[in-house]
Amino acid sequence: MSLAAAQHGFLSPTGVEIAFLLVGLVTFGAALVTVTTRQLVHAALWLVVTLGGLAVEYLLLTAEFIAWVQVLIYVGSVVVLLLFGLMLTKAPIGRSPDADSGNRWIALAVAVVAAGALVWVVVDAFRTTWIDLTGPAAGSTRVTGESLFQNWVLPFEALSVLLLAALVGAIVLSRKAKADTASGTPDKASGTPATPATVPGEKEGAR
Repeated sequence: MSLAAAQHGFLSPTGVEIAFLLVGLVTFGAALVTVTTRQLVHAALWLVVTLGGLAVEYLLLTAEFIAWVQVLIYVGSVVVLLLFGLMLTKAPIGRSPDADSGNRWIALAVAVVAAGALVWVVVDAFRTTWIDLTGPAAGSTRVTGESLFQNWVLPFEALSVLLLAALVGAIVLSRKAKADTASGTPDKASGTPATPATVPGEKEGAR
């Protein structure tokens, strides 16, 4: 056990540890609202709060590089892409009764099992490791960047392809919705029948 661990324990937390706990609770609450709200735009905005909270947690752990990567890539790119997808597909602004699934309990069980496995792996890997939050930073931006972009470059490229596919899918759905509106198919978002397109040369019927 290092000197940082001997100076204080779990019953005498420091200010940084208290801030870490409070930010973690806020991030957890924002994540719950993200997956439970029935307003798609609100879900995207709460996702911004969740990802921003994770960036603050990285800052508290003296991982500045990972924190700014979190802000630039996830908050600045992924959430913007989601908002563009919502706008292109003409998602309703208000509550969406159909934005739910009957597999809620199965999803909850899978989430609990995944969270338990993640906590077990982290605790088992860092059982005897203590981070001195008041001391010098362990590692540098260069070492972290080299590890991130050399060993994990393939997941980054796969994520970029996935995001591109999501954007193309949003555009395709948007064009399909416009085609249905032009052909007179009822609009599912508003529930009102769309106005059929006017055929050239067709005259209005007599009243």
